[in-house]
Amino acid sequence: MSAQDLHPALNERAQHVLRVLVEQHIRDGQPVGSRTLSKTTELALSPATIRNVMSDLEEAGYLRAPHTSAGRVPTDLGYRLFVDNLLEVRPPDSETLGSLNDIIEANRPTQQELVEQVSSFLSGITQMAGLVTLPRSEHTRLRHIEFLPLSDRRVLAIMVIEEEVQNRVLYTDRDYSASELEQATNFLNAQFAGREISQVRRDLRAELNTARENMNEIMSDIISMADAAITETRNEHDEFVVAGQTNLMNFQELSSVQKLKALFDEFTQKRDIFHLLERCIQAEGVQIFIGRESGYEVFDEVSVITAPFGSRDNIIGVLGVIGPTRMAYERIIPIVDVTSKILTATLNDRHQSP
Repeated sequence: MSAQDLHPALNERAQHVLRVLVEQHIRDGQPVGSRTLSKTTELALSPATIRNVMSDLEEAGYLRAPHTSAGRVPTDLGYRLFVDNLLEVRPPDSETLGSLNDIIEANRPTQQELVEQVSSFLSGITQMAGLVTLPRSEHTRLRHIEFLPLSDRRVLAIMVIEEEVQNRVLYTDRDYSASELEQATNFLNAQFAGREISQVRRDLRAELNTARENMNEIMSDIISMADAAITETRNEHDEFVVAGQTNLMNFQELSSVQKLKALFDEFTQKRDIFHLLERCIQAEGVQIFIGRESGYEVFDEVSVITAPFGSRDNIIGVLGVIGPTRMAYERIIPIVDVTSKILTATLNDRHQSP
């Protein structure tokens, strides 16, 4: 539901005053007064009329007066109406798109490198904090798996998932010879290479549950080792990359030590961001959380703009930007949207490549 739906009586003149005020506040970061608005060529209204309209907007919850200032600033609700109903987005320019394409095409980076570079791109182009989740392994493909013997009843499992190499040390009930592990490697690659991790995991566990009695001991051990190897070991702290956190220090409204400490603690611990992104991955298109809308106190004075990216019609991750509520939404929203579309196209191309 949009802010306009919440206050359907808000007339066109009031919306026009709100739009100009929000745009002015985004540009200079200062409270906006009626005299300032009366000087703009967009409002052919007297200061007295503008004061009355601003008073109505404040009473409706769209504006507030900070401290003792005679001017007004938008509330979260005011920004929400602005974004939903009054915003005119500006598509990214060719230079921005070229920079993004250069990152993605340069040396065909691995998934981990791609995530880090896209996160840095978002922070650099917006001068805010950029974040990108690592693609969920459930929707990525196992390219190769290999087992190597270690000492003390341990086995090294080497997996290539998409372009990323992951290693697991498995603890076993006995030592396995190089020959036995080579046979296991050949069998598992013949059965599962090229298939999605989620399907591999389901098939392995189904075999363990339904055919254990018919397997010999070595085959049963192989299936158990493979299941252990592909079990997800990343925790939520490893699920996404944040870049450009220090950019937020440049915004006056976020510059207090207390606010920055809370935000930087969150960037380190990643608990609330992770849960917010989990909500976004279930939604379609660009998601915008303004201030308290996120439901997490640490984000009360910031906005979070996200968009999902995917591969083969599966949503496998989310990218976005975190910045002050006073951000240039008309520019940031399309940057996030286009970045997600280009990243999706890139992952699709990689899935279709042999």
